[in-house]
Amino acid sequence: MAIADHGLQTGDTGMASIGALAFGPDDVLFAADYQGARVVALDVADPSTAAATDPLDLTDLDGALAAYLGCERADVALRDLAVHPRTGNVYLSVMRGSGTAGQPVLVRLDRADGSLSDVPLDAVAHATAELADAPAVDDELKDVWLGEGEGREYNGRVIRATRVPARLSAITDLAYVDGAVLVAGLSDEEFASTLRRIPYPFDGRQAASGLEIFHVSHGAWETAAPIRRFVPHSGGILASYTCTPLVHFPMADLAAGGRVTGRTVAELGWGNQPLGMVAFEQDGAEQLLVSHTAYPLMKIACADIDRQEALTEPKEPLGVPRTEEDVLGVSLMAALDDQHVLVVQADDAGVRSLRSLKTASL
Repeated sequence: MAIADHGLQTGDTGMASIGALAFGPDDVLFAADYQGARVVALDVADPSTAAATDPLDLTDLDGALAAYLGCERADVALRDLAVHPRTGNVYLSVMRGSGTAGQPVLVRLDRADGSLSDVPLDAVAHATAELADAPAVDDELKDVWLGEGEGREYNGRVIRATRVPARLSAITDLAYVDGAVLVAGLSDEEFASTLRRIPYPFDGRQAASGLEIFHVSHGAWETAAPIRRFVPHSGGILASYTCTPLVHFPMADLAAGGRVTGRTVAELGWGNQPLGMVAFEQDGAEQLLVSHTAYPLMKIACADIDRQEALTEPKEPLGVPRTEEDVLGVSLMAALDDQHVLVVQADDAGVRSLRSLKTASL
């Protein structure tokens, strides 16, 4: 498909921020401008002509990004990563600096030679979809991000949390599925937790579903907490929330719009926020990996998810069985190829690196 067929035009994206990433058709990468409450389709024009097949490992990722961007390590805020399905190159969304001085950068990591380059956001073929229902900049609703901010002790554990304007959680995750961009986050509607379907190429249309889930550890039905991470699965999506329900939503319900009630299939632990989700195949069966702020990497058999009845009682049961992998410090994740999952992993000193985990060993 030519650029013109995607409705892209070359120029300055005007992005104020960059967060969640997901690849679509051809060389199109969808990026969340969470401050601007919009999704930007970017033609990354990946220069590689053949797909790299070797595992990818890069020690001290933050140091490498800081050196490339010409800034201090503390000024590098890695938001997400995505693997190009054709070339295997890795794209990293990075905020350089903090606060109003922060600048969005899209960095390309060449899988073949490990070199870094960037996609110029001020001169790139792109198209934009503005969210019609995003919280206003001055909306009084707040969202809580775990794993950041000041730590406080609660029930014998230190929980780090910070409260942020709802606007910053208008887009928490996104994916391209069957000709549409699915966008999770908060809205200005009564059911603030929302999933939008935006047809691509962008034509101004979008449909939204207000989401309701049963939160096992809270013992209540909730509509205000946004999806943190989700993956397409079994004719719908699997979504993970803070503190930490795992919920399935059928695509048929989401496509109809309106209010949608999900099927809670697991409670993965209180005082915890999911950081990454990825599905992969192992011995002919689909598996789900979930990384967190407070627990080790977890693996869940998708067949168990499919047969799990909805959880609607507080505290117990915990739903589908899960295995805690002996892999610590994992945050962001993406499928690298049929045999590896790419992860950002921190060591005991907090130094983050890119690592390729063999799916056969998980």
